Amino acid sequence: MNICIFPGSFNPIHLGHLKMADFALEKYKFDKIIFIPAHIPPHKNLDKNLSNHRLNMVRLAVSGNKNYEVSDIEYKSDNKSYSLVTVKKLIDLYKLNAPLNFIIGTDAFEKIESWYKADELKKLVRFIVFPRNGQKEKSIYNNLKSKGWDFEIVDFTPVDISSTEIREFKNKNLTDKKVEEYIENNGLYQH
Repeated sequence: MNICIFPGSFNPIHLGHLKMADFALEKYKFDKIIFIPAHIPPHKNLDKNLSNHRLNMVRLAVSGNKNYEVSDIEYKSDNKSYSLVTVKKLIDLYKLNAPLNFIIGTDAFEKIESWYKADELKKLVRFIVFPRNGQKEKSIYNNLKSKGWDFEIVDFTPVDISSTEIREFKNKNLTDKKVEEYIENNGLYQH
């Protein structure tokens, strides 16, 4: 089975995330893309009370697409959501051969060497890197390539959507309608 994972904080999931997944699904002909909301992200300080809401919103956003699945694998532990731990569990669960495809934005990928046991992670993953606004010069990517990182920067026009904009209600039309209703019905992101 040709699987790709799409981990993230999804605070909240928005149309930009879905467009990235649609692009990857079409380009690489994946059988399945597994969205993995981070329960306790190691690099972000998120409101723990929103953790289950973030998972529920991702489920709503991808419902109806047979090629999309949501995993609560990181919710089964009270520890930080390290990608290496998640990747190893998924490789075992699906009996996959490494490398596992992994969707990531350039903003996160540029910091990949600071991730938990990064040298071990790079042996298990092939990154599909999506450009974000403010992408750095190419030398950083050449450096990562020379260190053995397996990745492809896709030819994708960045979608100028910020989860912050949605949280601050500057533009509600950036999320799936079901997610927008969920945010309103649960009184999320009110200041």
